[in-house]
Amino acid sequence: MNYVFRLTRGQDLRKEIQNFVNTHNLKAAIIKCAVGCLYEANIRLANAENSLYKKEPFEIVSLIGTISVNECHMHISLADKNGIVIGGHLNDGCLVDSTSEICIEELDNYVFAREFDKSTGYKELVIEEK
Repeated sequence: MNYVFRLTRGQDLRKEIQNFVNTHNLKAAIIKCAVGCLYEANIRLANAENSLYKKEPFEIVSLIGTISVNECHMHISLADKNGIVIGGHLNDGCLVDSTSEICIEELDNYVFAREFDKSTGYKELVIEEK
């Protein structure tokens, strides 16, 4: 099944996607596409050592991820007013400016979970077929 919804000014992109997933009890899904804009960005950069917080206008040029009621793991690319693109792990605190349009595809034959993997030091995706 496919889902499409729209967020408006001031909503937290990550929190609202997780709320949508929880409300619809999505066990395994992916972000198909997302467009819109932010006025605040908070992303974790590579190696998970640093986060980047900026309060300025951005266009969402890409948002991808594996999502479920267990946890959402999403990466975002943003373009600033000069077209310079930054990207990383989507954190709480990415606030929608005028709009954000989100398209999600549910994967009916799977269940996603996250379990700690001592080799990476993170909760990693565990895929179960129904």
